[in-house]
Amino acid sequence: MAQEEKKTVTIVIDGTPHEVEKGELTYVEVVTLADPGYPQHPETTYSVTYKRGHGNKPEGTLSPGGTVKVKDGMVFNVSRTGQS
Repeated sequence: MAQEEKKTVTIVIDGTPHEVEKGELTYVEVVTLADPGYPQHPETTYSVTYKRGHGNKPEGTLSPGGTVKVKDGMVFNVSRTGQS
């Protein structure tokens, strides 16, 4: 069986480019790219917004438990919300 080459796209999170697999990213995956310590602190909540997404939903908010289909050049903003 031939090894299928995974397609990747470059997304930008808080100004930093990240190469990710094409397809969908979850809220947790996006937040972990922005804050690698997030999985150890799941009580911290983040606000995740994006722009330059797919045509039918070029911008929006990614909520906990949600997913978003990524495309090359998509821009995410991840900011910690006031949860202690």
